[in-house]
Amino acid sequence: MNQQEAGVPQYTVRRARTSDVSGIKQLVEPLVQQRILLGKETVVFYEAVQEFRVATDAAGRLVGCGALHVMWEDLGEVRTLAVAQEWLGRGVGHTLLDHLESDALDLGLSRLFCLTFEVPFFTRHGFEDMGSETVDPTVYAELVRSTDDGVAEFLDLARVKQNTLGNTRMVKRLA
Repeated sequence: MNQQEAGVPQYTVRRARTSDVSGIKQLVEPLVQQRILLGKETVVFYEAVQEFRVATDAAGRLVGCGALHVMWEDLGEVRTLAVAQEWLGRGVGHTLLDHLESDALDLGLSRLFCLTFEVPFFTRHGFEDMGSETVDPTVYAELVRSTDDGVAEFLDLARVKQNTLGNTRMVKRLA
């Protein structure tokens, strides 16, 4: 999908490739330094590259990224949504989130979760504070077995509290 505003450089969103991993890490690093996103080892990005969408400018430079991680049969998490500073406010994050939501629907998911400091952005896109929302006890018993920190954050487990301080757990029900 290309941005169509007159006078604004265009960008394209596509599935990530392994050759994008170093660019994703560079894009995310300033947010890690600001403690907005958690740092990840390079191997983790390679392991999850198929979950990522990236936005590139007309010259092919990476200007944004985001990932969709499936957590359960009906639930996915929007992860590592980041936009280059100079591209903020140009619709890149919105377009990436649209693609991730479309991917979620294609996979049969009906809910999306995110853990974020960017509450106004996600609220504008239909996410709501989860509050104390829980899952069925049987599903909880399965999810709690996961070693994935995102699942632990969704469940609000004590072992990830240091990751979640100041963040808001949000969820969106998909159409």
